[in-house]
Amino acid sequence: MAFWWLVLVLAFAYALCRFLLMLIPPNVPSLDVDASDVMDDGNQTQENSFIYIPPRGRTQQGDRKVQCYEPAAMKYLGFFPALTTEEVKERVSQARKAQKIWAKSSFKQRRQFLRILLKYIIEHQQLICEISSRDTGKTMVDASLGEIMKTCEKITWLLAEGERWLKPEYRSSGRSMFHKRSKVEFHPLGVIVFSGNGVVIKVSEHASWSGCFYFRIIQAALAAVGAPENLVDVITGFAETGEALVNAADKIMFVGSPGVGKMIMRNASETLIPVTLELGGKDAFIVCEDADVSQVAQIAVRAALQSSGQNCAGAERFYVHKDVYSDFVNQVAKIVKSVTVGPPLSGKYDMGAICMQEHSEKLQSLVNDALDKGADIRARGSFGNLGEDAVDQFFPPTVVVNVNHSMKLMQEEAFGPIMPIMKFTTDEEVIKLANDSKYGLGCAVFSGSQKHAKEIASQIHCGITAINDFASTYMCQSLPFGGVKHSGFGRFAGIEGLRACCLVKSVVEDLWWPFIRTKIPKSIQYPIAENGFEFQESLVEALYGLNIWDRLRALVNVLKFLSEQNSPSGIKRQTD
Repeated sequence: MAFWWLVLVLAFAYALCRFLLMLIPPNVPSLDVDASDVMDDGNQTQENSFIYIPPRGRTQQGDRKVQCYEPAAMKYLGFFPALTTEEVKERVSQARKAQKIWAKSSFKQRRQFLRILLKYIIEHQQLICEISSRDTGKTMVDASLGEIMKTCEKITWLLAEGERWLKPEYRSSGRSMFHKRSKVEFHPLGVIVFSGNGVVIKVSEHASWSGCFYFRIIQAALAAVGAPENLVDVITGFAETGEALVNAADKIMFVGSPGVGKMIMRNASETLIPVTLELGGKDAFIVCEDADVSQVAQIAVRAALQSSGQNCAGAERFYVHKDVYSDFVNQVAKIVKSVTVGPPLSGKYDMGAICMQEHSEKLQSLVNDALDKGADIRARGSFGNLGEDAVDQFFPPTVVVNVNHSMKLMQEEAFGPIMPIMKFTTDEEVIKLANDSKYGLGCAVFSGSQKHAKEIASQIHCGITAINDFASTYMCQSLPFGGVKHSGFGRFAGIEGLRACCLVKSVVEDLWWPFIRTKIPKSIQYPIAENGFEFQESLVEALYGLNIWDRLRALVNVLKFLSEQNSPSGIKRQTD
């Protein structure tokens, strides 16, 4: 009894010490990042204050400039150069040189970099969200959820567990190699800074303005810990710039459309560099007959309207059991009708603008196709005070009912604030419907019984699943993120995503060196002895036989062969 009291006291003392250490604030310096040129203080020069009307159609590399503007107001923000192939090669070369230095850095130095970054983000949430809002059209709340919370969660997870999962991992050596020590080492590959890599990021032409400001923050944090220059770089441009990066990098991680993903794979095949692709989705949101409809309705609307529906992990297909279908549609329609759409920084509206030019036209064409095939619009949100030049950048949140899988709205990725709701009768039916898609990123299943929800979710072919929640897997940074089918392959985040940014190297060494070393038995040394195969036969049965008596008998034969080898006349060689 006294022993257990001692263990309890020691455990309490340890916990108390850990708690007291938590009370000591870490020594993390503050960053000073110049944001004077990105603040909308009403004193912009004439050059940067006009309304920008972008040309219709895809912008070509020949324009040499990535023009940036606010989707919600069409105010001009500036431009960044569209880098050429040679310029991209030079940027990658500089990052590769810097990486060789950073690869030798300690985890302590890397953790300090993350702490400095985390401190800046927490202290400058409003600035970061305002910049995101101006560049992409999303509301401040959506920017906080998408940019701030997810990034802080990722950094916190890396601080707590990153080093653990990048240290050598020891594995079992099996029966034949019992005298060996086996491990897996994770060496920098060129993608994630915490793994010891260098990074070159080609930001989307639709978010270059905000991406380049965030780059300043990263640069300042790296400089604060003495990291080499050019370890992280951001490049801007169009297709040619992205293609040049694919041809120059050591590992590609891409988020975008299946069409571009296929082109990246083709280019990467020329140099056989590894590729991770996250290519969007058409996620199913399933509501069973025993779900709490009033609770699920709010989650469903958030799942569809987050960032104006421009969320690769957003819900795009809603399947609701016939018993609760009417109730669910009524509650969702009521919420959507209350949603107002307008310029996000005014602080008056629930939903912001569509980031990509002409995308509203695509959204309307999907709705029109559904209406032509028998669907109905059940509810729509309302517009606020929109600027005349920005009307085309907004799309009202829309609930569409009486849909089916013949409609493009249920097959193509919408990437917008549309909620198509379809009725189902049985579990078998909804599983078949959910799997009837070329995409396979994620799904969400809601039921009053967790067991019931898990049974359905386990039969849906996708990479991520949330039970009685939406996108919770996205916030659990210990989990990998990615899909199957046209949603891509490979994984971001989590242990798998972290290690995917490494060269995974298998290492085997002698466990009792130099006392026990590898020596090939004489029976199978060159030239092979006549009884070489008989020796192998007995060895295999001794190691892997299912019956212990057969294994012992085989072991006796192995020892017999080995003893014969030690006699001068014990081995006869094979001869022609």
